[in-house]
Amino acid sequence: MMYTLENEQCRVQINTLGAELTSFVYLDAAGELEYIWQADPAHWGRHAPVLFPIVGRLPDNQYHHQGQTYEMGQHGFARDQEFALLHRSAFELTFELRDDAASRAVYPFGFALRISYRLAGTTLTVGWEVENPGSDELLFSIGAHPAFRCPLLPDETFEDYEFVFDHPVSLDRHLLQNGLFSGETAPLLRHETVLPLSYELFSQDALVFQHFDFTSLTLRSRRSGHSVRARFDGFPYLGLWTAGAGAEFVCIEPWQGLAGHVGGPVELADKQGILRLEAGQQFITSYSLTVA
Repeated sequence: MMYTLENEQCRVQINTLGAELTSFVYLDAAGELEYIWQADPAHWGRHAPVLFPIVGRLPDNQYHHQGQTYEMGQHGFARDQEFALLHRSAFELTFELRDDAASRAVYPFGFALRISYRLAGTTLTVGWEVENPGSDELLFSIGAHPAFRCPLLPDETFEDYEFVFDHPVSLDRHLLQNGLFSGETAPLLRHETVLPLSYELFSQDALVFQHFDFTSLTLRSRRSGHSVRARFDGFPYLGLWTAGAGAEFVCIEPWQGLAGHVGGPVELADKQGILRLEAGQQFITSYSLTVA
């Protein structure tokens, strides 16, 4: 089922399947401008999935926990589950997913995952709350994967766009091999504020940064000036990705967790970026998207 939030400047839509943002439309004098990728399966059939209870891929799609081996596909299962509507107001929606017998077969933890969307002006704030209702420690990761149309206008190209950082940055990318970290890095930027887009930039998979010192990133058209700014205070990891030449979108992905490393399955408790919640505890964070 689809739910809508709308004000004089924007309209957003969220699907209860995966509690996924499927549309973020900017309303101005020129008409309606859709910012979210519309899930063309020829390139990538999703809009903005929530990654839970893992981010990225596991070696052999497996992990170990308390002497047992479990199978789990890339990015976990929440993106393919039906969420319940928990709260609805004129400018905010909250959805919830809880563990059940099917989830415990692949992920032996009790959990409550709540995802909220709040629209104010041209800013959409996405909130995450993970609660441990059980008696054992909860191990998890969570991440965002919003895909933005690029280009936004028919007379533009992918190469007309650039990422703009909130201050000069020096960044190394952490390299992937078949979706897993190889342990190698490569330099990308040195005290720069702008990263021009090209498909070649993503020829070795996603750009992944760890423990960076910036809190926002803007995707901007050099021709039209239209932009979307993602703000992600307190997030330790960030991915940037597109599906390859001809895919007219790019993702800005703030993560609380990482893919696995090349090698065999690991103990979930030892996986880099894993978060821990004691019984009765909650993890709360948010990120925001602002269109212009």
